[in-house]
Amino acid sequence: MCTVCGCGAGEVKIEGGAHAHAHVHADGTVHVHAHDHDHAHDHTHDSTAPAGAHAHTHTHADGSTHSHDHVHQGEHTHDHPHHHDHDHGHAAHGDLDYGSGPARAHVPGMSQSRMVQIEQDILSKNNAYATANRKWFDSRGIFALNLVSSPGSGKTTLLCKTIEALKATLAINVVEGDQQTANDAERIRATGVPALQINTGKGCHLDGHMVGHAMERLKPAEGSLFLIENVGNLVCPAAFDLGEHHKVAILSVTEGEDKPLKYPDMFAAADVMLLNKCDLLPYLQFDADLAEANARRVNPALKVIRVSATTGEGLAEWLDWIKAGVAVQQGKREATVDALQRRIVELEQQLAAR
Repeated sequence: MCTVCGCGAGEVKIEGGAHAHAHVHADGTVHVHAHDHDHAHDHTHDSTAPAGAHAHTHTHADGSTHSHDHVHQGEHTHDHPHHHDHDHGHAAHGDLDYGSGPARAHVPGMSQSRMVQIEQDILSKNNAYATANRKWFDSRGIFALNLVSSPGSGKTTLLCKTIEALKATLAINVVEGDQQTANDAERIRATGVPALQINTGKGCHLDGHMVGHAMERLKPAEGSLFLIENVGNLVCPAAFDLGEHHKVAILSVTEGEDKPLKYPDMFAAADVMLLNKCDLLPYLQFDADLAEANARRVNPALKVIRVSATTGEGLAEWLDWIKAGVAVQQGKREATVDALQRRIVELEQQLAAR
């Protein structure tokens, strides 16, 4: 999985002058961030190499070469999941399950325990950035959403319709995540709201650090709506908190009803699922009720809204949900400001009494 393979190392590009900066540590961890010289983020790196590390290269039959650090500390083991027919129904058919170990993933030559350790380290660093992002949003009454889906689900079109419906009464900023091109950011900017493109190169998701830089560049207004369209991927974005208040998973009716069961982490992490392109239901063999039932098998608390960006079906419910979230955030900020003002008055009275 991406938390151990280092996908996208050195390839992240953020519009506005930032460049990618990557560090590969001796234990195989990769730390990537967009680097510019006007931000307040602090980066520290442990460059201490473990004993026994050396380069290890494989040349494949097609001439491609794969090189990595090889560490002899009990980590060069082949941990194969044990399959028992009574535990895994698919094992009887000879299927393979590389997600059954503690790391729920597989990297050749790396033990499950090492993968878990690396993932915990990467996610803890990301979570620190995400927590800082969320505090920043909360202090300014900004409502932040992270939109996630497979490629082609209609995220950008739905986002444009959402912006067009809300921009007259609400300040909106958008972050667009894609491996390459600024096409989606240009589509968003055509609606009249600020948008910033983040290109992840080989990377398969946005992270909290990237979004932190985007916040600094966009400078969203207090009490506004901050929308993040993640890279089209139902796997890796589930693990990475960006500082958003809710993940919104988008499933289109042109996909399968079993998507929530195939990619459970994403639907478990989401608070809302938008079942999109519902105007196509009469022309497809797609069971919308079954899709909802499958999603709620994974996440019983999941809110599901059926929508169509083409016909406008369900958009009113979706927009009302957003407005309610914005109001909650604005209320939190007002309560914080009121509390600070009361505290200032108390301190002034104490000083006057001396």
